[in-house]
Amino acid sequence: MTPGGRPLAFEPDAALDAAVVTFWRHGYEAAGMAELTQAMNISRPALYRAFGDKAQLFRAALDRYIALNMGYVEDALEKPTSREVAEAFLTGNAKAVTTPGRPPGCLSVQAMVTDEADAFSQLAENRRVIQTRLADRFRRGIQEGDLPSDEDAEELARFMITLTTGFAIRATDGESQDALLALARRSLAIFSAPNSNSPRTEGMTHD
Repeated sequence: MTPGGRPLAFEPDAALDAAVVTFWRHGYEAAGMAELTQAMNISRPALYRAFGDKAQLFRAALDRYIALNMGYVEDALEKPTSREVAEAFLTGNAKAVTTPGRPPGCLSVQAMVTDEADAFSQLAENRRVIQTRLADRFRRGIQEGDLPSDEDAEELARFMITLTTGFAIRATDGESQDALLALARRSLAIFSAPNSNSPRTEGMTHD
C-alpha cells in the first residue's frame, strides 16, 4: 500500500529484483534512473514513493541481494570445522558468482566503485560484517583445537574476503566456475600445511 492507502500498481519484490539485476549489470553509477524505471516497469514518481531516491533504492536492492544470493555464508558458518567453513564459504561464493542466468560476479563488487558515500559505506559494511563473523568462527576453531593456537583469526578471515572479492572480479572477466572452484580448493592448503609441531595437521584431510 502507498502512504495514502492506495494499492501499489506493481509488485514491490519483482520491481526490487529488477533493480538488483540492473545495479548488478551496470554498477551503481552507470545504473541511471531511466534504466532503473524501465527495468522495474514503473514510473519515476512510483519508484520514489515506494523506495525513495537512488541511494535508498540501492540499499534496499543490496538487502534483497544478500537475502536471495548469499545463503552460502550462513551455511558455511554452520560447518563443524574451520576447514569446512572455509571450503563451504569459498565454493559457495565461486558458484554464486558464476550462476547461469545471472550476471557474472557479485553485486557488492560490481557496484563498489562509486562516488556515492552511502552506497560505498553499505558495501564496505556488508564485507566487514561477513569478515567479522568469519573471524569469530575461526577464533572458535582455535579454541576447539582445529586451528593452531598461533593462528590469526582476523588475518584468516581477511584472506577469505580477499579471495572472494577476487573471485567476483575474475567471474566478471569470464573465468569459469570450474576454474574458481579449483582456486578455492588450492587455497585450502593453508588449513593442512605440513607442520609436525602444529595441531594444524591433526584430524585434517588433504586434497
